[in-house]
Parts: sequence; C-alpha cells; structure tokens
Amino acid sequence: MNSTPRHCPGFEQFKSLQSFLCKCPECDEEIEVFSDEFDKPRNCPKCKKPVDFSKCTLYSR
Repeated sequence: MNSTPRHCPGFEQFKSLQSFLCKCPECDEEIEVFSDEFDKPRNCPKCKKPVDFSKCTLYSR
C-alpha cells in the first residue's frame, strides 16, 4: 500500500474555499477576497481605506 499523499498537507481545509471580487465602496477598486476572509479586517490596496465586506457587493469569479 502506498502512503504517499496525493495533495499537499493541509489541502483538505482549503478545498472548499471560494474566491470573490469585491469593489471598494470608496474608490471602486476590485479586491479579491476568499470565503474564509470575510470576517478579517482588510484595507483597500489602492486607497488604503478599511473595507467592510458585509457592505460591499460581491462579484463571483
């Protein structure tokens, strides 16, 4: 029996992640966010303002 894993270690915890695009409410920059990051604070890479993902419109990839 071969015990070599077919995926990288930790793969199982990430295989159900989804990627979304969210437009910054301040400057309309598209920000990529993963489904496990909705509750984490993030700033827009363009205008540096905080982005509240619960208030922005998500665009699925």
